[in-house]
Amino acid sequence: MTRRTSAFVAFWYDFIVGEDWRLAIGVITALALTYALSNSVTVPSWWVLPATVLTLLSASLWRVARHRQPPQGRT
Repeated sequence: MTRRTSAFVAFWYDFIVGEDWRLAIGVITALALTYALSNSVTVPSWWVLPATVLTLLSASLWRVARHRQPPQGRT
């Protein structure tokens, strides 16, 4: 039973967090912020998730491009 439980937890951790824990934290934060704003009477909350996706995607791509090494031997 313990083996199945640990496999289940490992699957969901890998599925949610994946390769970048920063994206998982960003999505969880965006969902919490959307929920908090949806309880507000005057502020619409639909814009939070698309803005977060654009921001997280840009940041992730920038981080990967910054660490990528240029190919050697090309002029």
